[in-house]
Amino acid sequence: MSDEFRLVSPTTEAPLDPGFRPAVLANRAFIAEVDESGESVDVRIALERGDGSVTVYDTIAFAPDSPRAGANLQYAERLVKFLLWQRGGYRVIVGGHEQIARHLSAAYAPDGARAFDYDFMSGVYEKEFTVESVALEDVPDEQDTTMALGRHLDGNRVGFDLGASDRKTSAVIDGKSVFEEEVPWDPRNQSDWHYHYEGIKHSIDRAIEHLPSVDAIGGSAAGVWINSRVLVASLFRGIPEDDFNAHVKDIMVNLGREYGVPLVVANDGEVTALAGSMSLEENGVLGVAMGSSEAAGYVTLDGNITGWLNELAFAPVDYQPDGPVDEWSGDMGTGALYFSQQAVGRLAPVAGIEFDDDPDLPTLLERVQELHLDDDERAHQIFVTMGVYLGYTIAHYADFYDIRNMLILGRCTSGKGGPTMLETAQDILDREFPELAARINLMLPSERLRRVGQAIAAASLPKID
Repeated sequence: MSDEFRLVSPTTEAPLDPGFRPAVLANRAFIAEVDESGESVDVRIALERGDGSVTVYDTIAFAPDSPRAGANLQYAERLVKFLLWQRGGYRVIVGGHEQIARHLSAAYAPDGARAFDYDFMSGVYEKEFTVESVALEDVPDEQDTTMALGRHLDGNRVGFDLGASDRKTSAVIDGKSVFEEEVPWDPRNQSDWHYHYEGIKHSIDRAIEHLPSVDAIGGSAAGVWINSRVLVASLFRGIPEDDFNAHVKDIMVNLGREYGVPLVVANDGEVTALAGSMSLEENGVLGVAMGSSEAAGYVTLDGNITGWLNELAFAPVDYQPDGPVDEWSGDMGTGALYFSQQAVGRLAPVAGIEFDDDPDLPTLLERVQELHLDDDERAHQIFVTMGVYLGYTIAHYADFYDIRNMLILGRCTSGKGGPTMLETAQDILDREFPELAARINLMLPSERLRRVGQAIAAASLPKID
């Protein structure tokens, strides 16, 4: 009997990616097999974050002496990878299965396959990342908390959203946007921190020009932000470490002092979910923004946010052995490669769309969207393929989030691409996951909200004293 972790072919094949093997199908098949084997043991995984909060995930696996025990290892590694980027943590505690703990400890080590994750989590929480093995009963209890975010609409406000290809800005008066602007930029390839500082300040100043005065400024940006300080963000990855520590970590704190008003910045995924919750006037929202990368955020059933990372761009959604590899983390099958401009960029040549001038990803996306508006079947197949990814991944996300509303927005959803992805995903949910289709309201916001919704919601972040 093979001890390999078994992948499952989807009922609905991705037309431009026939090798796609959804994480949700493999995980659910594994759990079903373990449950029916008579050789299962309980496994409890806890992740501790820097503030002492703990999140716990319960699962099952084959007993260490089972002929199928080898299948536990890939299952557990992909599961912990997802949990780390969803919930965050510098300390992983595995209860009830030492064999799994040893495998994870070797993978998530400075010289292991997941060295990127080791370094990232150590940097975010400013503590060395570790994996520990304990008895099942010694796993700490869950100690998760939630907190309120934004929803302040009084006064004259500026909201901005920093993406990898553009800066979006809004001027908002008592909850009504009176000015919106998008300005192209290329922050990831810049090594001089002044480029970022001057660009952000320019966008804020442009919005202030349309206000009688400014009472508060709120921002949305990718990366890990704590108290409006950036600890890690791809936008600033080109800046030398010394300059990052000296000038970038507190860039927003310093801008707040310059303007003399409250300035609050939150992760763009959280602001995406907040925008959805505010526009829908409902909670239990998972928001996914498909732009230069994938940004995600979650508003709980009680209308708050968690202390989780929610960096689903690095969370695995596809288990195919020859899948695309993320150029930053070096890992395979992660969300950014399926729900962003990067996905369009890698699928376009497969669809037969190539351009002689080798455009950058934002330009390529615009051209593919123009072809799609002209009913080009090649472009249509790109967004159908992304819709297949989305349908199976929504089911995957639902195994980790309590979702009532799923909001899809970002530059990739503009034009006909968004409706095509949504219709394809909804069809998969209806046919293959009917219990989720009945529970989750899957939607696109208006075209305007898709483009600038995060900047408007970001304006609501600061409370005016």
